Amino acid sequence: MISFKKIIIFIFIFLVVLFALFFLYDKFFVKEQQLPILESDEELKNKIGQMLLIGFRGTDVKEDSEIFNIIKDIKVGGVVLFDYDIPSNSFPRNIVDYNQTKKLIFDLQKYSETPLFIAVDAEGGKVNRLKSDYGFYNIVSAKEMVEKNITDEQSKKLAEQLSDLRFNINLAPVVDLNINPKNPIIGALGRSFSDDEQVVTNNAEIFIKNHIEKNIITVEKHFPGHGSSTSDSHLGLVDVTDVFNEQEFLPYKKLNDKNLLDAVMTAHTINKNIDKDYPASLSSNFLQNILRDQIGFDGVIISDDMQMGAISKNFNFEESIILAINAGTDIISLMNNSSDNYDSQMAYKARDIIFQAVKDGKISKAKIENSYNKIIELKRKYKILD
Repeated sequence: MISFKKIIIFIFIFLVVLFALFFLYDKFFVKEQQLPILESDEELKNKIGQMLLIGFRGTDVKEDSEIFNIIKDIKVGGVVLFDYDIPSNSFPRNIVDYNQTKKLIFDLQKYSETPLFIAVDAEGGKVNRLKSDYGFYNIVSAKEMVEKNITDEQSKKLAEQLSDLRFNINLAPVVDLNINPKNPIIGALGRSFSDDEQVVTNNAEIFIKNHIEKNIITVEKHFPGHGSSTSDSHLGLVDVTDVFNEQEFLPYKKLNDKNLLDAVMTAHTINKNIDKDYPASLSSNFLQNILRDQIGFDGVIISDDMQMGAISKNFNFEESIILAINAGTDIISLMNNSSDNYDSQMAYKARDIIFQAVKDGKISKAKIENSYNKIIELKRKYKILD
């Protein structure tokens, strides 16, 4: 017969063993499972690569070419094609004619693991990289589209052409209001549909819908508005503090309410009534408080070229990229086509700046994840990515 004392000792030993097992399980199994899964540096760099829209030189893609290496090494999210190379003051840069452009786009996609955004400025009129001189359609300016009531016909032709060439992003339409017709970069070039926000909205809607039908993403620009300015942000920082009209927000609000905004390009304009320190492209007051919160836009925010004079003359390269991302920019545009010298290492420098900023805590990993997810979602929406 087992004594009462032995029973007590047995129970005590059982409880000690049970406690020990519980402690070991908690220490080596449960806590291990609760540790965050650490993303590798390579995965982080690949996600950052998707946030870059890059300009390059070359009319074809060879396996030893600059753009081939950029696609393979940086895994950039997209490229933008130009006809004219500003640093060398020469033609061609990427676009020669119809068949060459189509083959270039095919080859660019062939070498990319993740299908690329292939972008072009094809507004019509004086801002159109696909000129009739090279065998493309003659597309008139936004101003002329309205004057002749041909926005529907012209934007259909343009979207059909972009689709056949296999472009998937048009950096258009301009939804700036033509408040200052003498504006050297908007009004004087006929890039605005009108000074009336409803006319701008109506024509932009037609333009956008015709592109959507052909699975082409449009990028509305230049938020919050460049039409009231008196100078050119390619040359320096543009101050619109005394001339900006809040009606310039309305095309974005109305188009967003109709679910027609997928991507918005920011302007390098400063309005000290809203942000006394930074232009809209680097300002969370503009991008988060107004574009995201007030207007309700939840799509992809794309910067205007970060090498334009408005940025390069006032902020260093590293500072401007970090500011833009922290303000809410999802895609950094680096056209590499300004009057400054061409930089073949631009994509590498930008990727490394962002990567190191994440490592140093200057940019949160959550911001990279959020932008990456928006980019992938947009690529899936337009069947660029399965």
